[in-house]
Amino acid sequence: MAATPKLAPTPGPRGAPELDAATLAATQRGEPWAQRLFLRAFQGPVHRLCIRMLGAAGRAGVAEDVTQDALLRIVRAVPRFTEVGPAKLSTWVLTIATRTVIDELRRRAPSPAPLEERGLAAGDRADADADRRAIGDAIARALDELAPEIRATFILRAYHELSYPDIAAALDVDLGTVKSRLWRARAALQLRLREVHHG
Repeated sequence: MAATPKLAPTPGPRGAPELDAATLAATQRGEPWAQRLFLRAFQGPVHRLCIRMLGAAGRAGVAEDVTQDALLRIVRAVPRFTEVGPAKLSTWVLTIATRTVIDELRRRAPSPAPLEERGLAAGDRADADADRRAIGDAIARALDELAPEIRATFILRAYHELSYPDIAAALDVDLGTVKSRLWRARAALQLRLREVHHG
């Protein structure tokens, strides 16, 4: 029996893996062992993205379902991925995941949820002091108020460390739009933080 090829990741955005060429090719051919390795490699980054975007909208409870939906879309689309294109595999994966979450946010209006259920609440609430809780609350409120596209832009930059061109490709917008969305997101965060510090 032939040995199963091993996954040989190289770093992508914020530690996201890149598959070796043989595993990627086998995934694109639909070989089950390769699809399992592919999903194992990317389920973490995809889930973290979903938690951050949906948690900020008070909808962390559906993050598991949206993660599974995103991973299914990714596996179905992977035969069309080409390494000669503009995006690395990890960026391409996050692109599909981001669009899946945006579709979910557009489809259903966010419902209020306790802050402790949101993926972006500040740290361990049992140990955090009042100031840290206030800052976490302010950040969560600011992200709540952002449109899904602006929230996605901020999260891809701040949490996944994608470059401006990669974010532009992921969201199918130009660089100017990326910069504008990031400016608006940061302005909203700064406003909320000023409210915390100055009452």
